[in-house]
Amino acid sequence: MSDKPPATVSPTAPVLDPAAVGAKLGATGYPEPFRAAVAGRLRKRLGNSLGITNFGVNLTRLEPGAASALRHWHTRQDEFVYVLDGELTLVTDAGETVLRPGMCAGFPAGKPDGHQLVNRSDAPATYLEVGDRSAGDEVHYPDEDLRYDSATDLFAHRDGTPW
Repeated sequence: MSDKPPATVSPTAPVLDPAAVGAKLGATGYPEPFRAAVAGRLRKRLGNSLGITNFGVNLTRLEPGAASALRHWHTRQDEFVYVLDGELTLVTDAGETVLRPGMCAGFPAGKPDGHQLVNRSDAPATYLEVGDRSAGDEVHYPDEDLRYDSATDLFAHRDGTPW
């Protein structure tokens, strides 16, 4: 019997090691006045890396003070988040709720209840986010003069004027 540890084998599709996925820090399509809100968000697009096209799966880390997004809601897209580590504050129209590891939240399409996650703690927090990719989705931002249309891939003011 050998004293050598077994050789490590790199996973192959459909298996993925999230450590092998490149991360985007603060990446957003938001117009310039809104980009700072997500500057401390590090997102790994796991679903894309596995070739999944009907829904997205992201492993996201928020640094202290960072937000997941501007507070928003979708006309056609469902969203789901599951906290893996750290502490996040969910902000909705109803107020604020602290989410800890093992807690989850869901946001049904068409429900005009703006939501976002904010890391108000002193340590990074990580969560899994899942959302479908329904055609014709519009995103509304109740706290900002902003909306997004997935059909045109454009952000606009509430009156429809492009950013």
